[in-house]
Amino acid sequence: MPDRTATVQRETRETKIELSINLDGKGTCDAASGIGFLDHMLELFARHALCDVQLTASGDLHVDAHHTTEDIGICLGAAVAQAAGDKKGLRRFGFASVPLDEALAQATIDLSGRPFLAFEGDMPTERVGDFDSELAEDFFQAFATHAKATLHLSVVRARNTHHAIECLFKATARALRQALEFDPRETDVPSTKGVL
Repeated sequence: MPDRTATVQRETRETKIELSINLDGKGTCDAASGIGFLDHMLELFARHALCDVQLTASGDLHVDAHHTTEDIGICLGAAVAQAAGDKKGLRRFGFASVPLDEALAQATIDLSGRPFLAFEGDMPTERVGDFDSELAEDFFQAFATHAKATLHLSVVRARNTHHAIECLFKATARALRQALEFDPRETDVPSTKGVL
């Protein structure tokens, strides 16, 4: 089994972030972003992707949570891409449909090397606590771009915005976990191109 770990650092005038990931972990997460709701979502993500995540982040939260949220998405995506390596033997594709009470979200991912996000679904409210609900899409846009993945997300239905966003994180994690699994029948890069 190859070592599928990575550490990414990002420092700008707006944020300072260090994120480490182990794709073959146990689902543990130690996240300190200064954004309680986002830390909760990252804990869910790690648990359902069965990857270990360590995150320290500081950002211009006196402005709002946008820069910090987006830059954490950038770092998480970059760490996944780095840790996945050449993708030999991987399943490549993943899908998950996750309910939480009245809410349902679906995620389909392709570790294609071609960044793309399709995001469908309106959030019931503009905020969850101090977290702007539109930041969920910004996070996943940054993640998909830097993971070099094609990611289709949809909130099928939801009454509660917390539930909607939680379903998105869980579904993405479950789909990613599936895509990152090794296929015992696949000995090369899962593409007719020979590279992803």
